[in-house]
Amino acid sequence: MPKLYSRLLVAAIALLAMLTVDSVLPLPFSPFVSEAQAIIGRPLTPYSVAGVARRTTRRVVRRTTMYAATLPGGCISTSVYGAVVWRCGSVYYQPYGGRYVQIYVD
Repeated sequence: MPKLYSRLLVAAIALLAMLTVDSVLPLPFSPFVSEAQAIIGRPLTPYSVAGVARRTTRRVVRRTTMYAATLPGGCISTSVYGAVVWRCGSVYYQPYGGRYVQIYVD
């Protein structure tokens, strides 16, 4: 047991020494990140074009709980806010898991 405690103590001291050296003298190969970097325009940042389009589509196209295995006749494929949907008269459907879900477009 004493060997285990001494090894844990040495590991803890080494970890604290690495953290201290990293905060005092940042090294280019340091495994620790010293600051957060969010670049506008990357896909998951708040102001990215992809993120805005994704949130707009979520707000505008709402799914219902009505599913259909096949589409009615006379449907045409169209795009609504970047999402591919099928318009059958005044009703819209979106492909979902091998079926079609009825959606509302606001």
